[in-house]
Amino acid sequence: MPRPAVNVAVRAARAAGQIILRYMNRIESLAIVEKQRMDFASEVDRAAEAEIIRELKRAFPGHAILAEESGAQGKGKHVWVIDPLDGTHNYLRGFPHFCVSIGMLENGEPMHGVVYDPLRDELFTASRGDGAYLNDRRIRTSARNDLEGALLTTGFPYRQRAHLDAQIEMTRALLGQAEDIRRTGSAALDLAYVANGRIDGYYEIGLKPWDMVAGCLLVREAGGRYCDFVGREGIPESGNLLAGGHKVVDAMIKTIAPQVTPALAR
Repeated sequence: MPRPAVNVAVRAARAAGQIILRYMNRIESLAIVEKQRMDFASEVDRAAEAEIIRELKRAFPGHAILAEESGAQGKGKHVWVIDPLDGTHNYLRGFPHFCVSIGMLENGEPMHGVVYDPLRDELFTASRGDGAYLNDRRIRTSARNDLEGALLTTGFPYRQRAHLDAQIEMTRALLGQAEDIRRTGSAALDLAYVANGRIDGYYEIGLKPWDMVAGCLLVREAGGRYCDFVGREGIPESGNLLAGGHKVVDAMIKTIAPQVTPALAR
């Protein structure tokens, strides 16, 4: 049975999803802000985030918030980490791959996570120690033992173009062994797909906490592993993330090791 905190997050994610779907027929008229180079936010992001925060604060008024659009609110051992629309670029172009991501940290450790795809009505949920679920059905990472035949996914983040050459070389090395690599444009949904076994492994440079907290918990509770590029466990402060089944992650660490510069290994 889902824990109360997950039920609240699910309610918040579904409310945000309704806002996202409601605006889809008038994307051309949305007010869009370029926060930094190639980093866009729309009035949909802001409206969805406000609805999520309203639901969370109603249930947990003493909890802190870390949200992509409005930043940090409050302090404490419980922090809700929110991406109201992960895949904004996709959404604004009408590309049908985006989600709502809500995770909760307790003393820095992921405890609850919800990733919601409103277009497909797919709801991924997890609580620490309780397993991971898709629409109430238990999910597991793939049982693949190595990179042979693996399907991987990644992203090329606008914040980390200084590391583009290294990531291209990582991609080249991984493609030498894996079956193929996808780039979908939503880190949280990619991680949910890893948890569900649709994707075997994931790698990306320079993610933010709201991109990965909920998705990382899903992967772990689905029997997988997440770490940084040199194998350190936990949510990486660098944002340089690997995730997947244990053996796939081990193989990814070994394969990309020659391309991991000192800056990427921090």
